[in-house]
Amino acid sequence: MANSLLMPKATAVWLIDNTGLTFEQIGAFCTLHILEVQGIADGDVATGVKGVNPILNAQLEREEISKAEADENYRMKLSEPKVHIAETKKRGPNYTPISLRTERPNAIKWLVRNHPELKDAQIVRLVGTTKTTISAVREGTHWNNAGLVMMDPVTLGLCTQIALDKEVLKAYKGKTNPDDEEKGKTKLMSPQEALGSAVKESEISSHIPDPFAPSSSNALDSGNPSPFSENSEPGAAKDDAKIDADAVFANLNSPKESE
Repeated sequence: MANSLLMPKATAVWLIDNTGLTFEQIGAFCTLHILEVQGIADGDVATGVKGVNPILNAQLEREEISKAEADENYRMKLSEPKVHIAETKKRGPNYTPISLRTERPNAIKWLVRNHPELKDAQIVRLVGTTKTTISAVREGTHWNNAGLVMMDPVTLGLCTQIALDKEVLKAYKGKTNPDDEEKGKTKLMSPQEALGSAVKESEISSHIPDPFAPSSSNALDSGNPSPFSENSEPGAAKDDAKIDADAVFANLNSPKESE
């Protein structure tokens, strides 16, 4: 990692206030233009910026300041950092060995057939190919289309299973099942459909018998009214009972009179 000065403007503020260095020396050390350093000294630039001591940050030694104050042509140098941080490498395209480069179209065909949800950019990251080759294999216009055989890129060693699962999960992320979406939606009917459904419901309800409606009994069909019906008269039943009793007593008294 390249050694660079931390907070150059704040360092320039401290050097202007606490040293006798020239603007050229401060500008060279802080990687600032001489006019910008002069603006900081005049208070036109970096107003309100608090100065930072580069000696406490272990980026400059006191001897370097003394040498620069003694010689105007001397340029101060940054101190070597005590801790070296490894430079992070930018991740480029996956390197494919020469022996496996001819197998990439087979792997592309396998991915297109078994994982159609993958985008071209994801296949490029997995196999290390180009979008032109992917579109040619997908459309069947590859120069060796007849000789292509679907092969798993993990088996070929072009990518790892973890990388493939990660790309598949990323492709499915954010997508929802269309059946689940239809379940949560309410379907609106047109006026004709609403009228037709109302007519059907009325026809169905007309065929359903009413449990509270009066039902005809065998007694009513035979002409004998029920004793609990509205047309039956309780007094008529009592009169019939009296007539039958008088007839019985008359039959009992008739033999005595003959004697």
